[in-house]
Parts: sequence; structure tokens; C-alpha cells
Amino acid sequence: MDLPFVKLHGNGNDFVLIDEHAKIRVPGAMKPEFARLYCDRRFGIGADGILFLAKGSSGDLALLLFQPDGSEAEMCGNGVRCFAKYAVDAGYVDEAFVVETGAGPVPVEARYDGDGAFEATIGMPDPAFDRASIPAVGEGEYREEIGGLTVYAANTGVPHAVLIVDDLDGVDVAVIAPAIRHHASFPNGANVNFVQVVDRNAIRIRTFERGVEGETLSCGTGATASAAVAHRLGLVGKAVEVETVGGPLSITLGRETTMTGPAETVFSGTVEL
Repeated sequence: MDLPFVKLHGNGNDFVLIDEHAKIRVPGAMKPEFARLYCDRRFGIGADGILFLAKGSSGDLALLLFQPDGSEAEMCGNGVRCFAKYAVDAGYVDEAFVVETGAGPVPVEARYDGDGAFEATIGMPDPAFDRASIPAVGEGEYREEIGGLTVYAANTGVPHAVLIVDDLDGVDVAVIAPAIRHHASFPNGANVNFVQVVDRNAIRIRTFERGVEGETLSCGTGATASAAVAHRLGLVGKAVEVETVGGPLSITLGRETTMTGPAETVFSGTVEL
């Protein structure tokens, strides 16, 4: 049985989307193994995650996200933008709609500019800094010394550790991040973000993602968590331009937390289910 798929990316954070709205479904029990197989960049399609699109129970559409290790993530900012582009192009939604995710409903405002480039602003979960909400062991806000480094944390839909560094390019992410990602203070693990402050309005980040178990070119929830922690430390204001390895994202903090960025369709095809 041939299963259609679409490959998309948001600033290089790439996903395979499976449309289960009114088409062939991958059985729930098969989804973890499906993700492990088709996220593989040598023996599969290659992706940072698999997006499954389905009808929502209360909102317009529902999103399930499975990662390369077979685990299910609550949500993904770049993934929601890619999901939004597909949904708009497929005619399932208009420019404003809601996506049901494991982290709650996510409002989306999508648009094409005059040059045909797609962009979406999504309402991110408000950053949570208390340990119970991250989740992390202990009480109060998270600040720990791990391997001689000061680590902060926030939940922006998924748990994120955040480290402020002076030289982002000099950070050996593959060596430093795993010990933080698996630290005992994070019962569910955490993504790890290294942040260099450029000025009051801009930061640069690199992100090691749990589930991918490596550095990705961009992470929307990580960009949001990084901006939120930097703001809480008094290093930036409420409107922050975040430069990821794969490109820029715009984060706003305050009464509402939003992220704005692009998404692009790469190619489509079929695999045998």
C-alpha cells in the first residue's frame, strides 16, 4: 500500500508530514517505528520528525509529532509552521486557525507575501519557569551548576535547558549537551540551548534536541525558551530576533508569547506502508 508524504522544513528543521485527515492512516502502534525508519537520513526519507495531520476534536486540526528515536513530543514550533503550510496549501483551513497539540491548542496566523514566500505566526505556550512545570526536580525556578556551567530552564511546550555563553561558535554542542539533556534533575529529559546575546533585541542560539539526540539547524520552542530566559535575566527586551543556525525567528514576549518564521515545501512522494 502506497502512503503519500510531504517533506517540509522551517529554517532547516525538517519534517515528513503524513496526511491522515481523510487518507491512509499509520496505525498508532506503528507510529514510533515508522518515525525511527523514515527519519533515518541514510535508509529512510530523512527528517527531524514525523508530523501526523488529523481532524481535531475541538479545534480545526490535530498534530501528532514523533521523533527519530520513536518518542512522541508534545509540540514543535517549527513543526507547527510546516504543518500550517501544508494545511493551508491543502485547503483544510483559512489563514487563521487552531492546531491541537500535546501541549494544548496552538493558534496560527498564516500568510503568503507578495513574492510567494510562506510565513506563520503561532501562539506559543507561555514560558513556565517553575520546576514543577518544566518538569524538573526541586522547588522554585531552575538554576543548576552542571559540569561547571550555569544552566537555566523553561518549558515552552517542551522542557528546555538554557545556557548563556560568550562564544557560541566555540561551543562543542555534541560533547557538552548530552550530560545536561540527561541530567537527573530533568525527569523527562530536556532540550539544550546555548545562547549568545548580541544586543538588547537579538540573540544567537544553537540547540541540541532530545529525541533527535543531536544538534538541529533550528528549534522554535528552543528559540522561545532562550529568548524568555534571556529576558528574565534582564539581557533582552520583549521583542527578540533569534538567529538559529538555519535562519531567523522573531519572538515576542509579554501578554502573549508568539513566534514568527517561514516554512517551505521540499518535495513529496510515496512510501510503502
